[in-house]
Amino acid sequence: MSSTPFPIDNLPYGVISTTDNPTPRCATVLENNAIDLSALEKDGYFKSIPGFENEVFSQQTLNTFAALPKSTQGQVRVLLTDLLSPSSSWTPETRAKYSIPLENVKNHFPMDTRNFSDFYCSLEHTQNCCALMGNVPIPKNWFVIPSVYNGRTSSLRISGSPIHRPNGVYHHPSSQDATSSPKFQPTSRFDFELEVGIFLSRPLAPGSILDINDAEDYIFGLVILNDWSARDIQMFEMMPLGPFHGKGAGTSISPWIVTTEALRGSLCASAKVQEPKPLGHLAWKGEGGEETWDVELAARVVRNGKSYLVTETNLKELYWTPYQQLTHLTSAGEGLSTGDIFGTGTVTSARTNSKGENTGVACLLERMLPQNELATLKSDGIVYLEDGDEVIMDGWCVNRHTGRKFGFGECRGVILPALEVGLK
Repeated sequence: MSSTPFPIDNLPYGVISTTDNPTPRCATVLENNAIDLSALEKDGYFKSIPGFENEVFSQQTLNTFAALPKSTQGQVRVLLTDLLSPSSSWTPETRAKYSIPLENVKNHFPMDTRNFSDFYCSLEHTQNCCALMGNVPIPKNWFVIPSVYNGRTSSLRISGSPIHRPNGVYHHPSSQDATSSPKFQPTSRFDFELEVGIFLSRPLAPGSILDINDAEDYIFGLVILNDWSARDIQMFEMMPLGPFHGKGAGTSISPWIVTTEALRGSLCASAKVQEPKPLGHLAWKGEGGEETWDVELAARVVRNGKSYLVTETNLKELYWTPYQQLTHLTSAGEGLSTGDIFGTGTVTSARTNSKGENTGVACLLERMLPQNELATLKSDGIVYLEDGDEVIMDGWCVNRHTGRKFGFGECRGVILPALEVGLK
């Protein structure tokens, strides 16, 4: 199997710049090199493909390309596969003209995004959260519709962007008196959430409703997503309207969008049985029940140079599938815009390791429950994230038709101290 996330089977898309050319432009990646699609476009490689009459890859986002028909995107994929394959007629000099070592590129947020929504769709995550809130029952509507809230696009960050510890209002954790005065202060319970982000391609006009069987036509591709969370701020503000500043410090994504074409061999049925059965508009009617992807996910925390594996889970373990989530987003006629992104929600699963520890837990909050403790974290006193910690997430797939492995690359972020503005 491939040791690189980016073999020729993958060919994801991103936006890069370089020191000698600081203008952001579109690229793909093969093994350890970015391939400058803007340069290929200017040299006429895509001129025979419909939709490339005007600039597509020389734009500063992928929106124009993402909005093209799936058939057109497929033609581009075939052309790139031919050009970049070992049997290509390209000379080493030609290949070098369009290749840039990854260490020499700067990644940019790849889409112009109008809307960001975040789901709450792992049964195990929901069970753990309800237990932490005093064993409250799971709301009945959770099993009827995918739970979701609207986020802020201003929180979206590309991998590698540092994240300042957020300030917010909450009771100090040392105070057990709920009547004590809340204060504006840096969070003391900073956390990550391991999710998958799904970028949308075709727009859907407001007033239209998406048929679940057409969901894939509106998905451009997937990234790893870290929805950073300040738990003390979140708990203080959540009732009655849900999270706000507790989720506003940052939402990081991996820089390369893995397309649905690349992921077709990783489509699979959900590992969950939905009970009660979903309502008609959320019921998958396609063949084989393939409405999610087999994506192995992992999250590590690096503290003082030591790496701790915190999570190993899989996208297919979510109770509500990405197709159902996307269908729900449009079900009241809100429409969709090219470049929109939604997070699948924390991908906590029931996975355990050889010691019987719950390794599928996809955030630190849930590890407050005794049954979710990890010995390696407990022995070194890791509870929540500290300044200087780095969170690193990644994901891998296997094409079941070929047996070949490919991945998403890393989603990383280092935590910086809280800003002091307003605290003096």
